[in-house]
Amino acid sequence: MRIGIVGAGISGLATAFWLQRARPDWQLVIFESANGPGGALHTQQIAGFRFEAGCNGFLTNKPDSLDLVRAAGADGLLLESSALARKRFLYTDALHLMPESPRAFIATPLLTARGKLRVLAELLIPPRRDAADETLEEFGRRRLGREFTAVFLDAMTAGIYASTPARLSVAAAFPLIVGLEREHGGLFRGMVARRRRGAGPGGVLMSFCRGVSTFIEHLQHVVRAEYRFDSTVVGLERNGPRYTIHAGSAGLEVDRVVLATPAYVASGLVAGLDATLAARLARIEYSPVAVVGFGYRDLAHPLDGFGLLTTAAARQPVLGILWDGSVFPDRVPPGGKILRAMLGGQRNPELALRPEPELIGLARAGIRGTLGIDAEPDVVFVRRWERGIPNYGPGHLANVAAIDAAVAALPGLDLNGNAYHGVAMNDCCRASRELAARIIGDAGA
Repeated sequence: MRIGIVGAGISGLATAFWLQRARPDWQLVIFESANGPGGALHTQQIAGFRFEAGCNGFLTNKPDSLDLVRAAGADGLLLESSALARKRFLYTDALHLMPESPRAFIATPLLTARGKLRVLAELLIPPRRDAADETLEEFGRRRLGREFTAVFLDAMTAGIYASTPARLSVAAAFPLIVGLEREHGGLFRGMVARRRRGAGPGGVLMSFCRGVSTFIEHLQHVVRAEYRFDSTVVGLERNGPRYTIHAGSAGLEVDRVVLATPAYVASGLVAGLDATLAARLARIEYSPVAVVGFGYRDLAHPLDGFGLLTTAAARQPVLGILWDGSVFPDRVPPGGKILRAMLGGQRNPELALRPEPELIGLARAGIRGTLGIDAEPDVVFVRRWERGIPNYGPGHLANVAAIDAAVAALPGLDLNGNAYHGVAMNDCCRASRELAARIIGDAGA
């Protein structure tokens, strides 16, 4: 069997890996418009500093990424975060340490006494019984109050989705907390029940020696496929049970095709097969994000933590700032430090695509406003993502269910990526393994 995979990001490579592991006799052809693999998982080295263009790793609270790493023989590349990864900050009117315990929560100045009492009252809030979609803002205000939502949930969504509570479906973006209410009647009751079962939310942040690109390069080496880089797929044609993938002037006939691309790319590729499916894929929104990194050879600030997130009320130009060198020391040369700022998102989408000099100025203003650091950086890194992180807005689950049904009516076509069932590396690795198993099962049916 010949399978064409469009996209050599983590979803495409992981799907290829699990397919090849089970069926080494199958021919895999991987198309990628860029000149190398990885997509958003990319590490850029500049003068001894290593900057991540996207995420910097994964959490071990789910097994999916670790399973892939171990199965691919990449255990030796794993790099555990330092203890500082647990020390996180939130900027409102000043920089505050995020509380990690009930005692710290009671003492934190991030909420008023009334706001804290409202959070504790969550135990008295009856569960919602209907299945109507609800934004995270609606959910948070209903169960935890306006203050908690405006501070903690606002910052959290900026950090994970580059979004806002009002623009996210809670069931799509945070299914776990909806499940806690549905199964246990509330969040506190649900967390206690999970802790009793040994299923706490924790996990250790892991990355890879010399950055995430190290693992991507390893995975590419392990997956023995025909790679076609700098090859933009412009369309698909269905020929009975098979498909022709058109890239440039050439066409490749395959038995099955996997579109491991952003939803908007997949939309253009399936337009000739199913216009309604293409429209549904185009409906998936993305948040624009700019990543601006600064490397300092001699910075006095200790940067003793993971980083900080801001709230919308803080009116800072940055969504957050990561202190990568503190968490993964191999990201910096001896004595060096890194600050990596995120700008734009659903909060300020217009900022993300500003010219590079403006982005650098905005990032420096955000660092100055939150950390009081005004030192001239020795090294600068900038990466814009016009459509960076999928935004799982209200109606996302219904839209994805309709997409899945439409794809099921096109045998031999599969969709994969972070646009559908989770944006984290763990989510992509899980979906890729499940997809590979389904393809293998279909072939044996």
